[in-house]
Amino acid sequence: MTAGYPPAGFPVARPRRLRRSRPLRRLVAPVEVRASGLVQPLFVKEGIAEPQPVPSMPGVVQHTRESARKAAASAVAAGVGGVILFGVPAVKDSRGSAADDPAGIVQLALADLAADLGGDTVLMADLCLDEYTSHGHCGVLTDSGEIDNDATLARYAAIAVAQARAGAHVVAPSGMMDGQVAAIRAALDDAGFPGVAICAYSAKYASAFYGPFRDAAECAPQFGDRASYQQDPAAFDGDALREVALDVAEGADIVMVKPALAYLDVISSVAAAVQLPVAAYQVSGEYSMVEAAAANGWLDRDRTIMETLTAISRAGADIILTYWATEVAQRLT
Repeated sequence: MTAGYPPAGFPVARPRRLRRSRPLRRLVAPVEVRASGLVQPLFVKEGIAEPQPVPSMPGVVQHTRESARKAAASAVAAGVGGVILFGVPAVKDSRGSAADDPAGIVQLALADLAADLGGDTVLMADLCLDEYTSHGHCGVLTDSGEIDNDATLARYAAIAVAQARAGAHVVAPSGMMDGQVAAIRAALDDAGFPGVAICAYSAKYASAFYGPFRDAAECAPQFGDRASYQQDPAAFDGDALREVALDVAEGADIVMVKPALAYLDVISSVAAAVQLPVAAYQVSGEYSMVEAAAANGWLDRDRTIMETLTAISRAGADIILTYWATEVAQRLT
């Protein structure tokens, strides 16, 4: 024993004994990444004959309906807790008409997965307009180019019902419109879907980490940005907590923080403040940075993936949306 250690009166036990082997570390680990707590995002594109790689997201593709079925089946077989669908329609217009079209790509893909896997996994659908609008913004615009909040809520309500009818178990409004959760909850209840849950993107930041996603979903804004309706990255976590509290009061079942790694403090604050499941989205930029660094030999890819997911879990996330969900779940089994 090192001279002078431990100090007089200090406990003799050394925590390092419990770090001597991987089985010991696993046995006493207070934080665990669970396959069942992971959600696999899938992009489904209308009008393509085969999956299309997303250049800025190595390993991620825009799926056909058939390849989405296969990817979802692989995720479920690996033990992933759920999948979330993002649609890329063939035709976009100013109001995002394809978003609630019964024959729209997400509704068709949801019906496919509900038939294949409906009882074996959680089917989630992104509920926003940016993937469907010609201007790339998350809502209906006024003549002056501003977001019309109330008109957008009406669209969100219609989309929620369309997704529920197609087989969604959870709808995930990501547009950050005021009152969106209340409008969606009322619409779902009125349409006979009180059991469909809402995963609210309660603290979604105007982040630079979304760039690759906008390639995958083909939804970059055609003018301006989304800073007027997404959270300011410089804001204190109190702003996020106010947004979370509003969503909880309006009927949210799960609350989301997005992105994840740059906002671990917000995840921690939200997890301490609510008694609902907390989700975090490990977004496209986080994914692509690791993939690019690993491809250059700068990082140990597998260790980095697990370290980032562990950090998000340690911060308090119960559910993690990650593009590595299926791969990690396979590794955990």
